[in-house]
Amino acid sequence: MSADSRPRGSEGAGTGPRSAPHILVVDDEADIRGLLKEILSEEGYEVDVAANAAQARASRARQTPDLVLLDIWMPDVDGITLLREWSAAGADGCPVVMMSGHGTVETAVEATRLGAFDFVEKPLSLAKLLRTVERALEAGRRRRQSGKLLVPALAVPAGKSRLMQQLRTELQQIAAHSSSVLLIGEPGSGREPFARYLHERGPRAGSPFVTVIASSLREADAESRLFGRMEGATRHPGLVESAANGTLFLQGIEDLPAGAQRALVGALESGRFTPVGGSEPLELRARIVSSAQPGVESRAGADGLRRDLLAHLNTLIVRVPPLREYAEDVPELLRQQVDRIVDTEGLPFRRFSVAAQNRLRNYPWPDNVRELKNLAHRLLIQGGGEEIGLEEVERELTVHAPPGEPLVKQDLLALPLREAREQFERAYLQQQLLLCNGKVGQLAKRVGMERTHLYRKLRSLGLDFRSIGED
Repeated sequence: MSADSRPRGSEGAGTGPRSAPHILVVDDEADIRGLLKEILSEEGYEVDVAANAAQARASRARQTPDLVLLDIWMPDVDGITLLREWSAAGADGCPVVMMSGHGTVETAVEATRLGAFDFVEKPLSLAKLLRTVERALEAGRRRRQSGKLLVPALAVPAGKSRLMQQLRTELQQIAAHSSSVLLIGEPGSGREPFARYLHERGPRAGSPFVTVIASSLREADAESRLFGRMEGATRHPGLVESAANGTLFLQGIEDLPAGAQRALVGALESGRFTPVGGSEPLELRARIVSSAQPGVESRAGADGLRRDLLAHLNTLIVRVPPLREYAEDVPELLRQQVDRIVDTEGLPFRRFSVAAQNRLRNYPWPDNVRELKNLAHRLLIQGGGEEIGLEEVERELTVHAPPGEPLVKQDLLALPLREAREQFERAYLQQQLLLCNGKVGQLAKRVGMERTHLYRKLRSLGLDFRSIGED
């Protein structure tokens, strides 16, 4: 890091430069405290260290830091508890970056909910740490200038499944590049949150993230909304210019009007665009991330999406899976949504029973994560006991199921025979188990299977009859 790059986080809201940014490192391991102090001091920062929560509180009382690097696992008070304490007290609001050698997605989600700027894993990558420090200090500087709190820079998509871990890893690997990215997934699968995650993990995180819903653009004014317009000597910026050095997210590119497609092709090929009614071209600086439904490439051409536009947008392709493919994450997603709704809307907390969670793990989720969010929202608004039971969930699924469509159905015609059979058997046996209160003996009689064979079948399908019986 050069001396020229450091002042980005070292100027405040006043007229003159501040002293070097002050960083507080909180970690119970002396070796890590010493190493971080040495590295950050060499980079030109002022560094204070604390071995526990008491020392961290004392340090913040002496001097307000510009950034806190906070370890999660400490012997006296853990980092999440300390962050919650600072968040509840409305402490000075300086950015906090969490560090952990045993991090989990749940911990990262909780830290983000409490206002943490980012989450880095140990052993620390020096390059990543310094980039994160720069981004956090820049965010703190902008917050001081605007007098407003910023949205936390890291929104971690939840899920411990291998599929979600692989997806997060893939997005992290391509975040640093400037190439265009096409996210392919079904409606409601969370393409925009993953686009935001991609933006927030890269060097553009401190710049705007602008969403363009393609279906909201009309042919008559699509080009001016995208590229702006000139009225006399006055320029009215469009969405592309608003994205500046950040990310422009084109949601549902199949719905782009023909005029918008034509203008985008010209801008992407030349790297420049001209506002409607103007004569001076402007540089296209934003990274373009877009989304489309599966099969978009085979449908391109004719009167639909232009092939040359698709060729510019799909330099990198990322598949966002439907929720039914990582159904093991449904319980975690439900907990995350309940916490979010309780925090943002002040609704009474409710938890899903084990039987309800198992039922929803085997539900097909035709509208994906969007449907899960809506279900959790309805159940909290309707209120009731602290526990959301199976009967309540069944009522909701029945009321909102498409007419004439059985709940076991999961668009089986779209799946290979083996997967379709497994999906049906899992849903069928799950429901039968619930009717038998988890008793395998009763289940064997009910479905006409020999008990030993039934045990093997339940294990192969990942059905836990013990938890259903206990519930």
